[in-house]
Amino acid sequence: MTTLDVLDYYAAHGALTEPHGQAPDFAALPADVSALCEVVQGLIVHVEWASRYGIAEGAAGSRDTLPVSRRLALVKAVRHGPISVARPPNARTPGTCRDFALMLCSMLRHRAIPARVRCGFATYFAARPWEDHWVCEYWNPARQQWALADAQLDELHRDARNIDFDIADLPPGKFLNAGQAWQMCRSGACDPADFGHGADGGLWFVRVNVMRDMLALHKQETSAWDTWRAATPDSKVLDASTLSLCDRIAEATASIGDRSIEVPDLSAVVAASQMPPWRPS
Repeated sequence: MTTLDVLDYYAAHGALTEPHGQAPDFAALPADVSALCEVVQGLIVHVEWASRYGIAEGAAGSRDTLPVSRRLALVKAVRHGPISVARPPNARTPGTCRDFALMLCSMLRHRAIPARVRCGFATYFAARPWEDHWVCEYWNPARQQWALADAQLDELHRDARNIDFDIADLPPGKFLNAGQAWQMCRSGACDPADFGHGADGGLWFVRVNVMRDMLALHKQETSAWDTWRAATPDSKVLDASTLSLCDRIAEATASIGDRSIEVPDLSAVVAASQMPPWRPS
């Protein structure tokens, strides 16, 4: 794809970002990315932070990623009214960082603003130096380059993590896409043990996100095999062919934020990745 094709591609909806019959809900929303982040925050509550919002433990709901159209329908089923009006935490839908990114991506694409969901690692969570995370990447026409926004970071998150940067335009180094993280680990610039989710980490987990980011770039923001919690110890040992495959994917995806770089055709890799990259227990 050429640069123009890339922008056209990411300005159009994918299966999960298409609002379908809920599209009229987007009509009155603000155009500013910061304001859209606030709208998203009023619709979703992160399942792992639910108790901090006064929601009883176990009542937050499922971690399953939902299509935007389905999530908007659930939002309105719980409480009627414009989605621009923030719901109280107990009237929001449960989700994870991927859902925040997906919703913002949908709102931007509805305005024909090129946007995509990225999987990688963030520095601003306490569990480890680089924590598994998803954000939204969008095209900034004024700067003629891609920018990152983290719609999950509402006031409670910002206060808890002492976040003082613009969540609608993340500074460099706050988030690495998975391809960048993989290359840093493979070059020896970073310790793979610093990357992961909770107690799970290491190069095998970076591999998980390399595959997920690659699929998200092809508008497959979730997949049937996205069950890394079921990975066995044997599956966490990466052989030479696996390392080589991830090297090739990372080379293609790490620098995709640069407008001058064409997006290669990874259809063959996408097809190969439909099989789980780990064996369940």
